[in-house]
Amino acid sequence: MTDKKLQSGNFVHLHVHTEYSLLDGSARIKKLIKRAKELNMKSLAITDHGVMYGVIDFYKNCLTEGIKPIIGCEIYIAPRGRYKKENSYDAANYHLVLLSKDNEGYKNLMKIVSEAFVDGFYYKPRADYELLRKHSKGIIALSACLGGEIQTLLLEGKYDEAKQKALMYREIFGEGNFYLELQNHGIEEQKKVNESLIKLSKETNIGLVATNDVHYINREDSSAHEILLCIQTAKTIDDSDRMKFPTDEFYLKSSEEMAELFDYIPEAIENTNKIADVCNVEFEFNKTKLPKFETPEGISSKDYLRKLCFEGLYKRYKEVSKEIIDRLEYELSVIEQMGYVDYFLIVWDFIRFARENGIMTGPGRGSAAGSIVAYTLGITKIDPIRYNLLFERFLNPERISMPDIDSDFCYERRQEVIDYVVEKYGKDRVAQIVTFGTMAARGAIRDVGRALNYSYAEVDVIAKMIPFELNMTIDRALEINPELKKVYEEDERVRHLIDISKSLEGLPRHSSTHAAGVVISSAPIVEYVPLSKNEDTIVTQFPMTTLEELGLLKMDFLGLRTLTVIRDAVQLIKDNHKVELDLDFINYEDEQVYEIIGAGNTEGIFQLESTGMTNFMKELKPSSLEDIIAGISLYRPGPMEQIPTYIKNKNNPDNISYLDEKLKPILDVTYGCMVYQEQVMQIVRDIAGYSMGRSDLVRRAMSKKKHSVMEQERKNFIYGLLDDNGSIIVPGAVRNGVSEEVANKLFDLMMDFASYAFNKSHAAAYAVVAYQTAYLKKYYPVEFMTALLTSVMGNNEKVAFYIYACKKMGIDVLPPDINESSVNFSVSGNKIRFGLAAIKNVGKGAIYSIISDRKNKGPFKGFTDFCERVNLSDVNKRTVESLIKAGAFDSFRLKRSQLLNVYEKVIDSIINDKRRNLDGQISLFNIDTKENLNNKDDFPDIKEFDKKYLLSMEKEMLGLYISGHPLDDYIQELNLFTNTQISDIVTIEEEEGLVSQSKFQDGQKVIVGGIISQVNIKATKKNDIMAFIKVEDIFASIEVLIFPKIYQKCSKMLLEDSMVIIKGRISIREEEQPKIIAEDVEPLKKQSNTDNRKVYIRLNDSSWKTQIEDLKPILLRYRGQNPVYVFLMESQKTLMASREMWVEISEEFLKELNGALGDENVKII
Repeated sequence: MTDKKLQSGNFVHLHVHTEYSLLDGSARIKKLIKRAKELNMKSLAITDHGVMYGVIDFYKNCLTEGIKPIIGCEIYIAPRGRYKKENSYDAANYHLVLLSKDNEGYKNLMKIVSEAFVDGFYYKPRADYELLRKHSKGIIALSACLGGEIQTLLLEGKYDEAKQKALMYREIFGEGNFYLELQNHGIEEQKKVNESLIKLSKETNIGLVATNDVHYINREDSSAHEILLCIQTAKTIDDSDRMKFPTDEFYLKSSEEMAELFDYIPEAIENTNKIADVCNVEFEFNKTKLPKFETPEGISSKDYLRKLCFEGLYKRYKEVSKEIIDRLEYELSVIEQMGYVDYFLIVWDFIRFARENGIMTGPGRGSAAGSIVAYTLGITKIDPIRYNLLFERFLNPERISMPDIDSDFCYERRQEVIDYVVEKYGKDRVAQIVTFGTMAARGAIRDVGRALNYSYAEVDVIAKMIPFELNMTIDRALEINPELKKVYEEDERVRHLIDISKSLEGLPRHSSTHAAGVVISSAPIVEYVPLSKNEDTIVTQFPMTTLEELGLLKMDFLGLRTLTVIRDAVQLIKDNHKVELDLDFINYEDEQVYEIIGAGNTEGIFQLESTGMTNFMKELKPSSLEDIIAGISLYRPGPMEQIPTYIKNKNNPDNISYLDEKLKPILDVTYGCMVYQEQVMQIVRDIAGYSMGRSDLVRRAMSKKKHSVMEQERKNFIYGLLDDNGSIIVPGAVRNGVSEEVANKLFDLMMDFASYAFNKSHAAAYAVVAYQTAYLKKYYPVEFMTALLTSVMGNNEKVAFYIYACKKMGIDVLPPDINESSVNFSVSGNKIRFGLAAIKNVGKGAIYSIISDRKNKGPFKGFTDFCERVNLSDVNKRTVESLIKAGAFDSFRLKRSQLLNVYEKVIDSIINDKRRNLDGQISLFNIDTKENLNNKDDFPDIKEFDKKYLLSMEKEMLGLYISGHPLDDYIQELNLFTNTQISDIVTIEEEEGLVSQSKFQDGQKVIVGGIISQVNIKATKKNDIMAFIKVEDIFASIEVLIFPKIYQKCSKMLLEDSMVIIKGRISIREEEQPKIIAEDVEPLKKQSNTDNRKVYIRLNDSSWKTQIEDLKPILLRYRGQNPVYVFLMESQKTLMASREMWVEISEEFLKELNGALGDENVKII
C-alpha cells in the first residue's frame, strides 16, 4: 500500500508520557528526545498525566536536538464537575489530551492544569467542561486513550451519547481543534473502538489522529516499566491482581511502524503533521519578572535603596573609611546595572517586618553574607569587610544569574513572614516551590527487589554493597566494588535485579513542597508557571532551577529552631535577670566562651554538638570566630583530610609554609590551609591578575571539574590571556613574578580542593549563631538549657539527652508540678521545671484552665481544691489521671497510689455537688464532705507503688524517666558487660535536617544493654516467629531484630520492662536509624557488691599469651566483677587481665577453670 512508503519524519508522536508521569512513565526526557532524533522525527509532544512538571526541561532538550517541542498534558475530566468530591463515582475520571497551539494556548493550558489541582483534586487533579470552555483558546484537544470519555462510552455501547460528547468537545475547542484519537497497541478493545471512531469521524467531520500511548522509549523497556507500576501500586510481579499494561507496544515507535499500523487510514498519520505545524510555543528565559517595590512617593527604587544603605552604614560602622564607602558604591553600581534594586528592597522589607514584629531573624545564610549592601540593610548581620567575605561570590557582574538571599527566621513564626509577603504582593502572586524525590541507587535496588518479590535479606545484602556516598550510582558502585561486580557477573538473579534497578535509578518518585522556597511574581504566577496543591499549600509545578531560568524571583524562608531557642532564652534572661540582651552587640572575642567550646561542652551549641564535631573542637581549642568559621567549613567529607594540618599549624605556626609569599595574606587566617571558595577566588585574582568576576567563574568551573575548560584555564592562569588586539585580559602568574613550576603546583592544589571547598560567607553566618548559643550557655546556662529543652519537647530522646547535659552542668531538672509548672520548661531559681505541655493527655484547654486559675486565685491548696477550681470539662478525668501519674501533685505530700484510688470519686462528687447546687438541692451533708476533703485531702492511707512502677508511670506520661531510671542501679553492670552505649550507635538529627553519621559500620559487632520498651511479635513468610523489640538505655533507644533461631532461645525474656544484654551486629540502611540484628540475648543481672575475691591463674612465661587466648572463652562466659590476675612462674610477675575478662566466681566457673588448668594453678584470694 502507498502509505507504507511514508518516509521517516512523516509521523509526530502527540501522546507521550515522560518520567514526570510519576511512577507511570519511565521515558527519561533526554533519552526520549535523543531516540526521537535517531528516528529522524521533526517534532515531539509531551503529555504527562495531569501535570506539567517536565515541560521546560523537555522544551530545552528538544531545541538542543533540533526537534520542535509540542507542549501538552493528558488531563483528567471529572464526570460531575470538578467541585463534586463525594463518592467512588467522582473518584473515576476520563482522560483528555490537550496541546498548546501558541503561547496563549500554553497559558490557558497552565490555567486548566492549575485549577484542576487547586479546585478539582479528588484522587487526581480534575478539570471539567466549565474549565475547558473558559480556557479553550489556543488549544488542540485529542480524545485520548481507552480512558477517554468518548472511548469509554463507545465500549459501553452508547454510540449516540459518544457522538454528542464528540460534538460538544468540537464546540468547546472550535472547528479543527478537536480530534478523535486512534490507538493500536494490539488490544482488542482498541480495534473495536477504532472502528466506531472512524464511523464517528465520517458522520461529524471531526478529524482523526493516530497516536501511540508512549510510556517508555524502547520495546525492551517494557519489563522495567512493569516493575515501575508494581512500585507505584505496592504490588509484586507475582501478584495476579496487579496493574499492568496488556502488551509491550507502549514505546516510541518509528514513523514506519506507525504508518504500517494505520495503513488503512492514512489521514490519521497526516493529521499528526498538520497538528505539529500549528503548535508553536516559545519560552522566554532569563528575563526577570520581579515585582516592583512600592517606594515612598516621589522617590525612585534606586534612590530609596541608596538612602537605606547609607542610613544603615552609619549605624553599622563607628568609623566609615574610604574602603567601606568604595565597597558600598561598587556593590550598588553592580546591583543597579544588573537590575536587582527591587529585589533587595523586597528582602529588606520582609526582614524589617520580622524585626518590627519581634520575629527573630538569623545573621544571614549563604553567599549573601558577602554583601555590604545586605549588611547595611540589616538583611545580614556579619561584617563582610572584617571577615574578608566576597561580594562576587554572591552576585557576579560577569555571570548573569539571579541573586539568592536565603533568610532564617524563628521556626515558630516563619509562616507569619510568608503571610506578610502573600498579603503585600497578592495571594495569586506568591507560591511555594515543588521538589522531587528520586530513586537513588540503594533505594532503587530496594524498590525493585520488593517488586520482584525477592527476600528482604537477599536485597539488603546487594543494597549495602553500594557505597553510602553522595551522588553514588549503581554503575559507579560496580566500578569501585569488586564484590558487587563479582556477584553481578556470577548470579543471574542479582544481575536481573541490578539491570532493572539501573533502568529506573534516578527517576522522580514523588513530588513534595520545598522546605523553604517561595516564589514572588510581578503578575499572577499562573501566567508563568502551572500550579499544584499540596494539602493547603499552593505550589509551583516547576522546581527552583527552572523558576530561576524563567526569571522568577525565588527566595528561601527557613525556619531555624536555634533562633527560637535564642529568642526564648533572651526572654527568660529578661524575666529573671532584668537584662535586655542584644546578641548582635555582644563581645565576640570572649575567651571564656571559646573555652567551653574547646572543653567539649557543646550540647545545644549550633552546628557544634555532634560527637565528631565536639571531638574536633576539643582538639582545635578555638580562640576566635575565624576558628569556628574554619571548623564548620572543614568538618565535612573532603576537607576533613586537612583537619590535622590545620590543628598542627594553629598550635605551631612555625610549621606553616607557602608555595609563594603572595599566598600569605590569603591563607594566614586559616594557618596556611586552603579552606574556602573565596580563597580560590583571591588566589586566582592576586596571583594571576583575574578580575573578581572572572575568578568566580574559574572557581565554578573548577568545582565542576570540566577537563577541557580547566586545561585552557590552566594556561590562562599560568601564562595569561590576551584579546585579539594583543591587549592583556589576564596577566597570568608568570607575568606577575611567579615561577611556572609553582603556578602549576598551585593550580593543581586548587583543582583538587575546589570541588569540596566551602562558602566562607555561609560558614561565617553560622559561626555567629554557634557563638551566640555558646555565649548564652556560658553566662546564662539555666535560661539557655530551659529554652533548648522547650524547643525539643516533642522529641523524647533529645529531651533525655539535654537533661543529661543539664546534670553534667549541675542543673537539676525537676518533674512537673501543678503549682510551679508553666506550659513549657521554665526556670525555677537555678533549676529547670518540666512544663505541663510535656504531659500526655494534657491539652491546651486544660493547661490554660490550670494556669489562668492559678494566676487569678493563687496556688492550689490541695488536690480537692484543684478539682474544685479548674474547669472539669477541660481538665477531665483522663487529664487528672495523667497529671497524677506524671507526679504533678507530689508537692501536696500525697502518694500517687492514694490519688489514683480516689480521683474519680472526688471529681464525681464535685460535679454532682455543682449540679445539685444549680438545682438548689445541696445538703449539709454534702457541704461537710466537700469541706473535709478540700481542707485536709484526707484520703485513705494506701501503700505507695514501688519505685519501678512509679518510674514506669512517668515514662508513660512524659515519654522519659525524670525522678530516676530503672537502669540507675545497673550502671556498673552496663559498664562491665557492654562495649558501647546505644546513643553512640544511633544518629542525632541536627538543625536543618543534617544527620550526624553513626561511627559504627554496617555489620559491626556490638554489645548493648538496656530495658525493653516495646515488643512486636511477627510471623515470617515461612510462619516462623520473630520479634522486633525496642531497647533503651539511659540516653537513647534502638530497634533490635530477633530472627526465629534466636527468638526460640530467648522468647521468655522478651517482655516489656525486662532488662537485657544484647549481643549482635549493626544494620545500617540509608535514611533510617541503625538497627541491631541480635545474635544473643541475656538477662541483665545485678552483681553482688560483697564479693571482693580475686582470681589468680599461674602460667608459664613463654606460653602465657597463648594460654590466655585459650582460656578467653571460659572467662567471657562467666563475665563479672571479680578481677583476674596472671602469675608468671619464671619471672614471678603478676599481671592484671583486661576488665572484659573479669569474672563472676561460681562453682560452675571454678569447675571449668580447674578442669582446663588443674587445681594447683588456680587460686581464689
